[in-house]
Amino acid sequence: MAIPIPNLDDRRFQDLVDEAKRRVQQRCPDWSDHNVSDPGVTLIETFAFMVDQLLYRVNRMPERAYLRFLELIGVSLFPPAAATAPATFRLSAPQENPVLVQAGSQVVTRRTEAAEPVVFTLERTLEIRPCAWSRLATAGAGDLPAVDRTDDVIDGRGPHCFATPPRPGDTVYIGLSDAVPGGLVLLRMECEVEGVGIDPRDPPLVWEAWTGRDWSGCEVALDTTGGFNTPGDVELHLPAEHAVSVVGTHRAGWLRCRATEPAPGQPFYQASPILRAITAATVGATGTAVHAEVVRDEVVGVSEGVPGQRFPLAHCPVVAGDRLAVEVGVAGGWEEWTEVGSFAASGPADRHFTVDRVAGEIVFGPAIRQPDGDFRYHGAVPAKAAAVRVPRYRTGGGRGGNIARGMLAVLRDPVPFISAVTNHRPATGGVDGETVADAVRRGPLTLRTLDRAVTAQDYEELTRGASPRVARVRCAETPESANGVRVLVVPDVPGRGELRFADLKLAPDLRADIERNLASRRCLGARVAVEPPVYQGVTVVAQLRARARVVPEALAERATDALHNYLNPVSGGPDGHGWPFGRPVQEGEMFAVLQRIPGVEMVDDVLLFAADPVTGARGDAVTRLDIPPDALVFSYGHQVRVTRS
Repeated sequence: MAIPIPNLDDRRFQDLVDEAKRRVQQRCPDWSDHNVSDPGVTLIETFAFMVDQLLYRVNRMPERAYLRFLELIGVSLFPPAAATAPATFRLSAPQENPVLVQAGSQVVTRRTEAAEPVVFTLERTLEIRPCAWSRLATAGAGDLPAVDRTDDVIDGRGPHCFATPPRPGDTVYIGLSDAVPGGLVLLRMECEVEGVGIDPRDPPLVWEAWTGRDWSGCEVALDTTGGFNTPGDVELHLPAEHAVSVVGTHRAGWLRCRATEPAPGQPFYQASPILRAITAATVGATGTAVHAEVVRDEVVGVSEGVPGQRFPLAHCPVVAGDRLAVEVGVAGGWEEWTEVGSFAASGPADRHFTVDRVAGEIVFGPAIRQPDGDFRYHGAVPAKAAAVRVPRYRTGGGRGGNIARGMLAVLRDPVPFISAVTNHRPATGGVDGETVADAVRRGPLTLRTLDRAVTAQDYEELTRGASPRVARVRCAETPESANGVRVLVVPDVPGRGELRFADLKLAPDLRADIERNLASRRCLGARVAVEPPVYQGVTVVAQLRARARVVPEALAERATDALHNYLNPVSGGPDGHGWPFGRPVQEGEMFAVLQRIPGVEMVDDVLLFAADPVTGARGDAVTRLDIPPDALVFSYGHQVRVTRS
């Protein structure tokens, strides 16, 4: 229920008039005409009207006082979080020497009549390393050693990529002259039409790169070879951990293309493809860009040498998750001070400060008067006339940075040899700052938890307060340990429609923020594990009948989007706040979702399948799909067929 706000003065206009008339009778007994036509009564009513307006303002004070009370107990607004996007910088032509894109380079979306461009900043300096093709090897399925085929390619003998006959697990290894971390690599191949049996638009292949520990998947930006069947190009986004290693006896930056087990209905190779020639070159690289501007070496003011000083930053809000440093000028240089959450444990010699990220303000420790009249200093005081500066901070963030794929298109800071920039994946992670209404609701919970984690609800509330990027939390027991606590976290994934399973993974920095926030607040002996929940993939196969004058293709697309939106772990479910933990998926419920779509005449059939979102494996059709108590659903590969009535 809402917090009851007391009525400080419940008198109204008529109450004020009656009270004034009673006082007139006491003080001026000769004044006997109290009719509304009397000029004196007119003055009384005029002043009563003005006082009534004043009382209205007085009764508004509890709301302001309540917010002040929240400040006293340490409740402050959460700052926004900044979205990140993979920014791919493409070279105008392959280069012989490395090309550097400096940290802080800005890339933006195109300006439109309705919106200003969205600015992203490159976090770290990006090195675009050149490479060339150096080795080729093949290996059959199983643990068979790789066989070097480099000389066969050089001599034009055209080695087979896979075994004869091909089997799932057959692999072709392509060695680059150097590792290309985060690179966009172009493989130009001359192939013969020998790999018959497959659908060239959907070959059963997967590309991977060696990272020094294991093989990591590569995103295929372009493939015009049709599964090694025609001369063409393959462009691969390599992982940032790509490293040089040894396959067989040769050292190179290795890539591999592996034949996979075909999915249901997907044809497989009947004969092995033949590779006549191959070249490789680096045509770009991908770095992480953040929806924020970096401000460096900002002098925020000069100290007056007194406790409790506040210095406003030139830009606000400050992005959540950044640990700020403040430097105070001393003789011969700068002295670094440390950010803390509060001054409760700070002593007179501790060089501590706090940051109000929403207001953009640096706060130094106060001095508190003690009962004996002395002052206790919570934190050191910067010397008088000392300059105060912030070496680096990021400002910006918000949900507006969650742009779609391909929206980044303009390089604001020109870089030699760079011709274009884009984001091949959507930007994710942008969250708006907390509103005052949300902080008001959070205040009583802060008092209840008292900054310690005892109950499951305590863990959930403290986890939500660790980062604005947390969308949902569930605290579960660890079955094998009585003292174990599992905190299941769903990150805030923007937008609706189809989700990428990789976006639901916990980012390392988000996991670290939560673990650090809970480590100092858990009970002694409690072991806390922060992890994502188990996601049960769900595939819906539906047959719909469209109404007259409804385009079947458009209706199928709307129906697929409706299924993705409803079976969404973040914003789906019956109430639109995310699919409930452990709630089963029923066939009848999917009938209802599809029947509500405009343009649907009738839902003829619905089939439910359990699916693995990692491997793509699908189970048998069921009418009810049960979900474990601490699991959520994930939409995977819905298929909708629409016919006309």
